[in-house]
Amino acid sequence: MTETWEDVNEQVKADWKKETTPFERVYEIVEQTHDGLSASEIADRALVSEPTARRHCKTLVNTGFAETEQDGQTTLYKRNSDRILMSRIRELREEVDRPELLDSIQEMKTEIRRYEDRYDVVSPEDLAQLLDADETEGWDDLTAWRTTRQNLAVAQAALAYDEASHQFAV
Repeated sequence: MTETWEDVNEQVKADWKKETTPFERVYEIVEQTHDGLSASEIADRALVSEPTARRHCKTLVNTGFAETEQDGQTTLYKRNSDRILMSRIRELREEVDRPELLDSIQEMKTEIRRYEDRYDVVSPEDLAQLLDADETEGWDDLTAWRTTRQNLAVAQAALAYDEASHQFAV
């Protein structure tokens, strides 16, 4: 007999609940949250009670991992984007040496110039204004361009962070 997708989803939820603590589940949900969720929404997704979700969210806010914003009377919780960015910068600095980082920065700048030349615009936002809804290749390029621009900014920040670190060490 074939199981339905609903049964599979329920089994995955049960396994996740069995293999993790309530705090770990709340952490995972907040880690994936860009726009903010209420404690109630986090509780539903993390398979915990609302008071448990609220308590763990407050802990995450106190440690700087999460931040809050107000939506009327409701407190929304989301990951702290500055902390995520700094983690990415530190990881890059530790995993890639300076010459590799400089090469990567140069390659990303070249890739961005190719998009600018190909579409005769200076930004992905300008390209979005020109594209029709059915231009799959153009939208794929737009996404790749935005990703490259974001990666370039992180790589440049890692380079600047590395230089600043050396200055403080002197």
